[in-house]
Amino acid sequence: MGTSTPADLSVDDILDALAGGAAHPLGPGTAVSQLDHALQTAALLAHHHPGDAELAAAGLVHDIGHLLPGGRDETHAADAARAVRRTLGPRVAGIVGLHVEAKRFLVATEQDYGAALAGDSVTSLRHQGGAMDPGETRRFLHQPWAQDAVALRRADDGAKVDGLEVRDLAHWVSTVRQLSGLPGGAGS
Repeated sequence: MGTSTPADLSVDDILDALAGGAAHPLGPGTAVSQLDHALQTAALLAHHHPGDAELAAAGLVHDIGHLLPGGRDETHAADAARAVRRTLGPRVAGIVGLHVEAKRFLVATEQDYGAALAGDSVTSLRHQGGAMDPGETRRFLHQPWAQDAVALRRADDGAKVDGLEVRDLAHWVSTVRQLSGLPGGAGS
């Protein structure tokens, strides 16, 4: 499937795109911005999975595909994975690329999950293929990082709180730089 979204974003490109998300609501009539959502998702993952910088970074960038030129809801996970793979590595990209499939998996395998989805997630689910069928659920579970993608998806669901105070984007710069191997990261 062709796409016009950029690939191979640099650290600065990633941070600029995330910062630009402050001007984009998560969904129609939603007070939470794309940036708020990214920061909340990363914070939840860091809290529930301490020491897993890659998982937290995946939470930070999981919806960056929405912020890229030509980004579409149906392809935002794949677009985001492609855009961050070279800079943040295969695990971050793999988790990001699977987060929509994780939603479809959870809808198919947990009876009450779909009813608890926020309105924007219900709408996007219809465009993303709906609940997985049994064959898709089996294939999903055999993907590398499937369980990490489920953790990301659960954080994604809880990261839509208007006014929730979490660490700002500046807090995550050293993590992103460290994962990219650039100087200025936490390990530098």
